Amino acid sequence: MKLVSSLGLVHVVGPSQPIMATVGDEVILPCQLEPATKASGLTVEWARPDLNPRFVYVWRDGVELESKTHPSYKRRTKVFPDEQKLGDVSLNLSKVKFSDGGTYKCFIPGHGDALIQLVVGRNMFYIHPSNYQRYLGVVLQCESEGWYPEPEVLWLDGEGNLLSAGPTETVRGPDDLYTVSSRVTVEKRHSNSFTCRVQQKNINQTRETHIHIAGSNMKGLNSSVRVNIGIIALIIFILCSLAVAFAWWKWKTSVSR
Repeated sequence: MKLVSSLGLVHVVGPSQPIMATVGDEVILPCQLEPATKASGLTVEWARPDLNPRFVYVWRDGVELESKTHPSYKRRTKVFPDEQKLGDVSLNLSKVKFSDGGTYKCFIPGHGDALIQLVVGRNMFYIHPSNYQRYLGVVLQCESEGWYPEPEVLWLDGEGNLLSAGPTETVRGPDDLYTVSSRVTVEKRHSNSFTCRVQQKNINQTRETHIHIAGSNMKGLNSSVRVNIGIIALIIFILCSLAVAFAWWKWKTSVSR
C-alpha cells in the first residue's frame, strides 16, 4: 500500500513504511509522481512541519532556493535533475544526524503531497558480558548501551536455541539513548557456549557477544554444591544428636527423682 495524496490525475506518492538510517549515513527519502511525469519544470518542496523555517529543500524554476532551507540542512540535501525527467523527486540527505529523525512532507503544488517518516538510530553499541555462580547454575549477565530506538535482548545456547531469560531492564539516558541489561541462569548442557544478542529490527542493527563457561567452572560449581550439602548435613546431625542427648538427660533426671 502506498501513501497517496492527489489533486488531478498525476499525484505524489511516497513509501508506506518508515525509512531507516543510522547517524552518519546517506539516505534517500523516496517521492514520485505517478504516472511518471516530467517534474523538472515543477516546484518541489521538502519540509518538516515541526521546524521553523520548515523547508529542508526547495526546487523552483529549475534551481534550488537555498535561502529558504533550514540552517541545519544546508548543503546536506539535494534532488536528482536527471531523475526528475521520470517524475522522481526523491530527496537525498547526507551526513544524517540524530536530530534528522521525524516526518517529512514532499509537496508539489497542483499534485498533492506525501508524508515520509525517517527513523534515525546510532551506530555505537557496546556489550558488557559477565557471569557469576549460584548453587543451582551460572548466572550470565549482558549489558549493552548506546541504542536508539529501544532494542531487544535474546539469549541463545551453543546450538542456537532460544533461552528463557528474565525481563530485560531498560534505562533511557538524558541523551535519549537506551541501555539494556538482561540475565539468564544456565545449567550444564551439551555446550557451555552462550550468546547474548542485542538487536534493533527497525534500523537493521545487531550486536552479539559469546560467553564460554569452562567445564572446570561447572565442575567447581558442582563440587561447591556438594561441599555445602555436606556442611548442612553435618549441622543437622549435630543438632539431632544434641536433641537426643537433651531428651536422654531429661529422662534420667525424671527417673532419679
